[in-house]
Amino acid sequence: MAINATAATFDDTIQGPLTIVDFWAPWCGPCKMMEPAMQKLEKQFGDKIKFVKMNVDGNQAIAQEYKVMSVPSLVLFRDGEAKEKVTGFYPEAKLAHYFERKIAEK
Repeated sequence: MAINATAATFDDTIQGPLTIVDFWAPWCGPCKMMEPAMQKLEKQFGDKIKFVKMNVDGNQAIAQEYKVMSVPSLVLFRDGEAKEKVTGFYPEAKLAHYFERKIAEK
């Protein structure tokens, strides 16, 4: 199950070889649509990617730090450093392909 990060735990949570942070909000329709796909992908890639969820409501400073202007947004971290961001709804197959590419890059 994805780790629910808070402002207090965020810096520790993003540490690791490969972390995907899902910036979302409870009122966001596309976020709700993407959630089942993210859960399936976590089961598929959970041994290679750490999955983290960050609710932007109440965590605006962190969202702004990583230039998250809309949700859903996925930010890829390598060794605690933000490397890239994808914004908007993506189908499960497209995200799986993206994750496979990112795992292969090392």
